[in-house]
Amino acid sequence: MRNKADLIIYLTIAFGGAWLAAIPLWNQGLQSASLPLSLAALQVAPTLGVLAVWLVTALRRAPAARQWARLTGLTFGDSPRRTIRYVAATWVGIPVLIAAVIAVSALLGVFPTDLSGLSGYRQAFAQGTHATAAVGTLTGIVVTTLFASVTAFGEEWGWRGFLLPRLLPLGYGGAILASGLIWGLWHAPLTLLGWNYPGLGPWAVLPFTAFCTVVGAVLGWLRLRTGSVWPAVIGHGVLNAVVPTMYLVVSAAGRLPDPLLGGVFGAVGLLAFGVLGWALARVRPAVP
Repeated sequence: MRNKADLIIYLTIAFGGAWLAAIPLWNQGLQSASLPLSLAALQVAPTLGVLAVWLVTALRRAPAARQWARLTGLTFGDSPRRTIRYVAATWVGIPVLIAAVIAVSALLGVFPTDLSGLSGYRQAFAQGTHATAAVGTLTGIVVTTLFASVTAFGEEWGWRGFLLPRLLPLGYGGAILASGLIWGLWHAPLTLLGWNYPGLGPWAVLPFTAFCTVVGAVLGWLRLRTGSVWPAVIGHGVLNAVVPTMYLVVSAAGRLPDPLLGGVFGAVGLLAFGVLGWALARVRPAVP
């Protein structure tokens, strides 16, 4: 795992920063007005961890900035054209997968939708959040993903850019599993409050860690396949932007999907991303 001290520094700052960022939420709850600021600060913590390792490493052996950028995936890899193709495929493919997950969940009766009356959309419009609902178009997906990818980068440079390659001595499967579990547990300051799983309380840690593991398999494959963190950044940004938008547009007003079964964060979503991660690794090895 290369230098264990580097891993300790990174994980200490990433986890410590996440808990510090979440202090207002523990005092005021997830409905706090400080939620957007806390989320932004939390997502920056992994990047601060990478920068801290860089500074400590520079004191020891002064690595070239270009070498550090390549090692942590800031470049477009050995084949920029291939990386750009994967960015485009991710930008299109993940929204399609999210839509499929919602459709299957609706057919199974674990995601209440209202496509004919659009009651969820109309309720959002009445409450003054229609601008959010209106971005459920192709143009909106592009624009909102760009904005969401800015904060997603704060996580991805840490988890996929820095951490994942350093876990590869565990083997591909071991590195994907370990990085996914760590990433999931890093969200504990939020998930212990029930984040993404209304009514589940602290138990939300378990399903969301599983979710991070299967999604991490897809994002990790993109990172290793291209040698670049940017496809994973876009993939993460798409998830953060498109999931709430699609939920808002298609859901029945006042009704939520079954938190453990329906939607992207339930069993249907876990199965979809798990199968995708497995298929990618089987059809095309992560390392070209």
